[in-house]
Amino acid sequence: MGDIEERKRDHISLCLDLGDEAEFAEKTTWFEHVELIHDALPELSWDEVSLEASLLGRRFSYPILIEGMTGGTREAYEINRSLAEAAEKLNIPMEVGSQRAGIENPSLAETYSIARKAAPRCFIIGNLSGVEIAAHGVAYAERAVEMIEADALAIHLNVLQEVIQPEGSKSFRGILRAIEVICDKLDVPVIVKEVGFGISREVAKRLAGAGVRAIDVAGAGGTNWAKIEGERVKGLNVVKARIAELYSEWGIPTAASILEVSEIRGLEVIASGGIRDGLQAAKAIALGACFVGMARPLLKPALKGPEYVENVIIRVAEELRIAMLLTGSKTIKDLRNCKYVLLGPLREWALQRVLKTNRGQR
Repeated sequence: MGDIEERKRDHISLCLDLGDEAEFAEKTTWFEHVELIHDALPELSWDEVSLEASLLGRRFSYPILIEGMTGGTREAYEINRSLAEAAEKLNIPMEVGSQRAGIENPSLAETYSIARKAAPRCFIIGNLSGVEIAAHGVAYAERAVEMIEADALAIHLNVLQEVIQPEGSKSFRGILRAIEVICDKLDVPVIVKEVGFGISREVAKRLAGAGVRAIDVAGAGGTNWAKIEGERVKGLNVVKARIAELYSEWGIPTAASILEVSEIRGLEVIASGGIRDGLQAAKAIALGACFVGMARPLLKPALKGPEYVENVIIRVAEELRIAMLLTGSKTIKDLRNCKYVLLGPLREWALQRVLKTNRGQR
């Protein structure tokens, strides 16, 4: 289980084989606790509603990011090619999976670089873990960027996943300082993301102070990497399997994490973690996100071909357009300022955390 390529292969197969069982059993995204206020008199036509949105200085047709999923195994080559071709055709950004495998084994680099080869004009985002950049520094980050001619670099934080992984790290010191140095030295903007357990206001503030341009909340409610790593150690490591079970409901729900991170001025917020349709996307943007990210719903379509990926994204975009029409939102900026009501545990979270909601212009 120590081989990186084998681990990547495990991750793909478990995401596909487990299906919905790969998600949190009880904890949800909490988008069901957000009610957008219906506008019965929007004074808009369908064609007037614009889904164009900006991220890190570039304009895109839809506020949808293809999240990093894979790389480092032969199966990933076709997946990343399909995702990249779809992203380029639809004019949306795409992120590759963690690039450690391609850096440590150059023969696997093409499983990532195929994205740039297939989509020369696409906005492609590199991907490394915080543990790796703390250990290896700027040179490691530069190699990841060069591998795919990246337009930005995402650094993922995955403490819970690491402690359950049989190959995982036990040290998480020096990551913030490494992020600060990379933000200063790298020629492309830096995004920091979680992998499914959310980011708090306090962490977002520290990251903004380090020079991070955007945060991808990757909240709880979608794919659960504690559960997936638990499946990998089942029958092999009783202690780690027990930890995976104990912490299978850990994390900040996606809707709450969006509220948390959007408190910090100057950060662009990407909402991911269990977003499956355009209405959830609309709620995420209304709560403060400028973009939404999707991963596992695109994995199986990517195995079939880019047109299948395109179909999913177009469906989500059209569902988002309907939500915009029903809230009287002509633009994504309008949607970010539309009115909403928080209910149940999300309202309680916002009150206890003293979060501003339904704020004015963002």
